[in-house]
This record gives sequence, structure tokens and C-alpha cells, in this order.
Amino acid sequence: MSARPTTAAAAAGLTGALALAAVIAIALSALTGPVATQPGESLRALFGLSDDPLTTMIVTEIRLPRALAAFVAGAALGLSGAALQGLLRNPLAEPGVLGVSAMASLGAVTAIYFGLAAAAAWTTQAFAAGFALLSTVILYAIGANRVSATTLILVGVGLSSFAGALTALAMNLAPNPFSLSDLVNWLLGSVANRSFGDLAATAPLFLIGSILVFASGAGLRALTLGEEAALGVGLNLKRTRALVIVGASLLAGGAVALAGAIGFVGVVAAHVVRPLCRHDPQRILAPAAMLGGLMLASADLAVRLLPFAQELKLGVAAALIGAPAFIFIAARIGSDRS
Repeated sequence: MSARPTTAAAAAGLTGALALAAVIAIALSALTGPVATQPGESLRALFGLSDDPLTTMIVTEIRLPRALAAFVAGAALGLSGAALQGLLRNPLAEPGVLGVSAMASLGAVTAIYFGLAAAAAWTTQAFAAGFALLSTVILYAIGANRVSATTLILVGVGLSSFAGALTALAMNLAPNPFSLSDLVNWLLGSVANRSFGDLAATAPLFLIGSILVFASGAGLRALTLGEEAALGVGLNLKRTRALVIVGASLLAGGAVALAGAIGFVGVVAAHVVRPLCRHDPQRILAPAAMLGGLMLASADLAVRLLPFAQELKLGVAAALIGAPAFIFIAARIGSDRS
């Protein structure tokens, strides 16, 4: 009887600690950057008390929305990764495994390729979100039925391969070097020049996706017994799959729409917090979201401060850290099962 409260208390404490660390990372990101500002004046500007319009603009209109965008995108990827790992019972699962990230990237590439992004900046985010929703419809139509997790993964691989091929085609047929540069920059991932308007535009995706994923928590816990046993205790498997697939797709689509293509955050965040929550897939969700946000906010702060002639893209930084971690996780899982 004491195991569950202990797990809940541990998860709540972990979530609170990670949230506090994320707030500190966001504040540091808002107070520091390549443009030198007075620390005291920057702090006053953060709370709307500064009389210096230039410092206020730098802190509240450039640094703060960028830091928040990195945190929100990372949190969405961490949450969706934890949910998909619980649904598929695969610790290497993440939004990319279902093809949502690739489809969202294809949407952004489509807007850039046809010049729609030049007409209105919001069209890139809108197309990314729209293509993510399209992949959600496809996955829901297939995954809501009682198909195996393997079948669902194979459908995701097919979607990802198809979207990747069309993206490569768009890059190959780019009409000019400027379009190609825009395509590459988007695919490398970045939260530079994000505004509160961008956050507001993608907020519905994050909000609805989070609600759906957290609503699936009890079902994910039941699935740890295995599908047959879970069905025996009354689990509505179709509902749980629908909640996770739609919720994770909306979260991943929103992350791509806001920050571009960024990988590995969902895998690493969920894997790190899992042992600390006693491998309870319901308790993992909130800490994984906080850790994902903390990871990406910290990574964005690092790329802004690194002394490079050209700023390192956020997706590249995430891959440089996340790919070795992914390999380590996969090797560890393989050795545990052998």
C-alpha cells in the first residue's frame, strides 16, 4: 500500500526540482547572451521595471520568448516520448518513430519551397502543424484499432521514409540557393527569432496534446501488465491508443512548428527519469516533460554563448548530445536482454 504514494511523492518531488531548474535556465537565458547588458538592468527588464528601452527589448522580446520556445518544444518532445514509450513498451520510442516529426518537417518545407513563408511567416508553422495533424489522422485510423505495436511502428517508419523522400526532393529541386538555405536552416532546428506570437500560435497544439497524453496515464500503467492482462482488468485499449497517438502527434507537431526538427530529446528525457519513478509510465510523464524542457532550454543557452563565428543550430547540438546517449541506451538495453 505504501509503494504507490511513495512513487507519487518521488515523482512530484522530481517534477518540482526539474521545474525549478528549468525556471533558472530560462531566467539565465533571458539575462545573458552575446550582446552585453548590465545584469541588474536585465533583471529589472525581466520584471518590467527597467527604464532602458533597448535592454527591455533585448530581454523581453528576443531572449525571453526564445528561451520559452526552447523549453516548451523540449517539454513537448519529452512528454510525447514518455507516452509513446509507455504505449509501445519500447524504451527507444519517440515522436520520430511514428513519422510525426518527419511529416511536420515536410509541412514546413512545403511552405518554404512554394514561397508561402515569404508571404507570411506564420505559414511555416501552420503547414508544419497541419502536416502533423495529417499524420495524426493516418495513425489514428490505423492505431485506434487493435493492431500490434510492431504494425504501428512500421506504419510510422513508412510515413517517415515517405516524408523524408519528399523533403529530399524539395531540397534537390530548390529554385535558388536562398530557398535551399531556408530549407536547411529549418531542418537543422532553431528557436532563434521566435516571438510570443509564435508561442501563442502553437499553444493550442501543446495544450490539447498535453491533456490527451495525461488522460492516458492510467491506461499506460495498466499496459505494463501486457495487453491481454490489461484488457482483462478492463482497459479500453482503443481509447488509450487514440489518446496517446493523437496527443503525442499534436505535441510533436507543435514542437516542430515552433523549433524545427529536433531529435533524441524524447528518448533521453524519458529514459533518465524512468528509474527515479520506479518505471511507472504514468508517473514518468510530468518529470519527462520538465526534463525535456530543461535539456532544450539549457542547450539553447549553450549554443548562444559558444564562441563560434556562426551560431550552432539547436537541432545539431541536441543530436551531438542525444545520439551518443541513444546509442548508450540501446546498447544497455541489448546487454540487459542478452
